[in-house]
Amino acid sequence: MKDEVQKLAENLKRIRTEKHISQGDIVKTTGIDKAMISNIENGKPNPPLAPITKLATAMGVSADEVVK
Repeated sequence: MKDEVQKLAENLKRIRTEKHISQGDIVKTTGIDKAMISNIENGKPNPPLAPITKLATAMGVSADEVVK
């Protein structure tokens, strides 16, 4: 499970930075707390699925791309 969480963290941060989107931009778009975004990007265990889907949508990618 740790490998999947780490892969999610790496993908989320990579996609966000490639698209030049800040965590603050994601907060404004999704209403997700910045601390939660940071925790997910830092590989904290057991991220909830709903925010992951919102984050993917805010970056213009599918949730599949974030978790692959």
